Amino acid sequence: MNNNYIQEEHRIFRSTLRKFLEKEAYPHFEQWEKDREIPRQFWKKMGGNGFLCPWIDESYGGLNADFVYSVILNEELEKVGQGVSSGICLHNDIVTPYFSTYGSEEQKQRWLPGCITGDLITAVAMTEPGAGSDLAGIRTTAVRDGDHYILNGGKIFITNGLHADLIIVVCKTDPKANPAYKGISLLVVERDTPGFSRGKKLDKIGMHSGDTAELIFEDAKVPVANLLGEEGKGFSYLMTKLQQERLVVAIQCQTEAEEMLKITMDYVKNRRAFGKSISQFQNTQFKIAEMATEIEIGRTFLDDLIVRHMEGEDITKKVSMAKWWISEMAKRVAAECLQLHGGYGYMEEYEIARRYRDIPVASIYAGTTEIMKTIIAKQLEL
Repeated sequence: MNNNYIQEEHRIFRSTLRKFLEKEAYPHFEQWEKDREIPRQFWKKMGGNGFLCPWIDESYGGLNADFVYSVILNEELEKVGQGVSSGICLHNDIVTPYFSTYGSEEQKQRWLPGCITGDLITAVAMTEPGAGSDLAGIRTTAVRDGDHYILNGGKIFITNGLHADLIIVVCKTDPKANPAYKGISLLVVERDTPGFSRGKKLDKIGMHSGDTAELIFEDAKVPVANLLGEEGKGFSYLMTKLQQERLVVAIQCQTEAEEMLKITMDYVKNRRAFGKSISQFQNTQFKIAEMATEIEIGRTFLDDLIVRHMEGEDITKKVSMAKWWISEMAKRVAAECLQLHGGYGYMEEYEIARRYRDIPVASIYAGTTEIMKTIIAKQLEL
């Protein structure tokens, strides 16, 4: 890739990361998929090698690295598998930034070092059984009682839900607020919080190595000291951070599309039918040409957004465009690539089968395709 933002130090970082993953991730990935989780030991190894939250300031143990390091981590982890990238990249670039931006100095000192080493795994709990896209409709409540909040409610589809030591819980500290979103706050729930429990590990059709769970809060006692930022500002905080979250998902989907095309091109060149390679058939060539074109368009758009994001621009409209279009494009690529594999594409031993299962949810989480289009329409003042 000829990305203008990639410098020599970034290339060195990518090379080091690849060597690490070739030793510590690729040989074990199939077992992780069977086990339906990534062992904590891998998180510790990631942290020990500087691959967790490298952007955090040196004063907390980080490397003060730029966003390009996050881009590289997202891409290389995605190449291993979406189940690996989903949880680690959520921790690196989606959850931990809340601590850095909205946390008090005491909270940063308490939590950030562990996020870097892998001793603390993070999650964010927004979705509820009855509230997904309609975030203002959440029912989880937190009532102040002296030095604690009493937290009640349930969350579902929570990535890192089983392993998480720190969970940012989106809740209502003022259920009567009008409009409702002004009553939303963010509380950090720690692993051993009284009244907090985890439900079953959810059985997903894809991303099997990514741990996803239900969370249950029954009169959970959360210290007031664990309030992130100010009461009633939670919705605003979430909206501010969603730009990077959706950009991360676009990066993951773009990488998936590129990987699926790569393995399919290798397959069609080596697979023979009617006395010749199936890559020589016009239909195959046209399908490959169409996918390559869409993938190139996606990469060009994405690279521009990465630079704009690093420069601090508000790219809400364009990142919403990228999130929906690239995630949907990756789904189209998955279907076409599986078709070109023929019957073998339906066999679990072929990589395309797993990537075909993994990719559909990317157009749902971090804001559905429909929500992205709604945001774009508002930005266009329709």
